[in-house]
Amino acid sequence: MPHEVRFTANFNANLHSIRDFLAKQDADNSFQALASRLFDDVIPNLEIFPLIGRDFLTLKPLSEEGKARLKTLRKRAGKATGIREYITGDYLILYAVRARYVFLLAIRHHKQLSFDLKGHWA
Repeated sequence: MPHEVRFTANFNANLHSIRDFLAKQDADNSFQALASRLFDDVIPNLEIFPLIGRDFLTLKPLSEEGKARLKTLRKRAGKATGIREYITGDYLILYAVRARYVFLLAIRHHKQLSFDLKGHWA
């Protein structure tokens, strides 16, 4: 029986952020391509293969802040929930697996992860 994939409020907010980001890059068609990829590939894959992404909780952060955040995440998720990351095209998706559900937690375009120093310090 397939898992049920659910969108979280944060994931929806991230999609709006990506849409705005791509509009500023004059890449409006890219958002439609992302939506197609999500509904045609990613969601069907997660329904059948919920463990397809890398186990996020096995990461070994180098900073003390990173270690503390990962510890908090492990505690909040609990033993019954796995946190995984799925990379598709230009996007990184963070999701949780619990029982028969997959919760889409966050999504980012890889270029959103970089620093825009020129934009911050004109």
